[in-house]
Amino acid sequence: MNKDIKIYIAGHKGMVGSAIWRALTAKGYENLIGSTSKDLDLREQQAVRDFIAKEKPDVIIDAAAKVGGILANNNFPYQFLMENLLIQNNLIDAALQNNVDKFLFLGSSCIYPKFAPQPLKEDYLLTDTLEPTNEWYAIAKITGVKACQAIRKQFNKDYVSLMPTNLYGTHDNFDLNSSHVLPAMIRKFHEAKQNNNAPVTLWGSGTPMREFLFVDDMASAVVFAIENKLPDFLYNVGVGHDLTIKQLAETIAKIVGHTGEIVWDDTKPDGTPRKLMDVSKMHELGWKHEVELEEGIEKTYKWFLDNIENVKKIILTE
Repeated sequence: MNKDIKIYIAGHKGMVGSAIWRALTAKGYENLIGSTSKDLDLREQQAVRDFIAKEKPDVIIDAAAKVGGILANNNFPYQFLMENLLIQNNLIDAALQNNVDKFLFLGSSCIYPKFAPQPLKEDYLLTDTLEPTNEWYAIAKITGVKACQAIRKQFNKDYVSLMPTNLYGTHDNFDLNSSHVLPAMIRKFHEAKQNNNAPVTLWGSGTPMREFLFVDDMASAVVFAIENKLPDFLYNVGVGHDLTIKQLAETIAKIVGHTGEIVWDDTKPDGTPRKLMDVSKMHELGWKHEVELEEGIEKTYKWFLDNIENVKKIILTE
């Protein structure tokens, strides 16, 4: 791949987008462009069209999305559906209209049915009903997958969808009202440790099983997809093994150094019982993750501690 190609990363300041930027820079790609939400509102169709027409990127990576955990998805269903539809549809259509040959659409494992067989294969898409607590986000992402598939079929362009499992890592969101389970636990256990190892209450029963991928590994999958023409339209990106939420909590507590009690509030929803990805398609092509969970949590907690003042500012505005 020519290292001079122009690559636009939508959402380049977010956890995933910034990891992709770092990974591409490390491999010698220098012609990278991004735009903040202040400079470009991805929900505005004409603004996106004008931006892509002006910049003329060779590759577009859609790492921009409105994201959140169970609480946020439950409380703001319209925003999670509509804002994600606007963002991705504007980017995908602008790419097509401006003859961008390669587009990478990043989604989520929540696109698969709630009770799909495990591990989740790409073929299970649209075979059953979704998990109700995040179906709004999932429907938007499914639409993006199908739009890219339609462009591949009709216009023979290299538009590929990568569906990561649960992502975590440096630059994560630690806001308890909108964060995902792993960063939320890091913050809760850290604050409880600071508070004389106070008890930590967590949602649900602790029995659901989840798979977690360090964000730098997701970035490496994106670089792999840029440097190779993938033969299919949809690929899972994960580690291929999972653990219970209870095991996750105990692992984080150990790494953080919290020695207090963990209380499970089973009046709160658990979400999908299990979401393990079948990553055999990516493995067969030659990509595999490198960072295992404990190492990834250690790196994430170190980043949290190194950036605690910025995190505190977010905490104070909640």
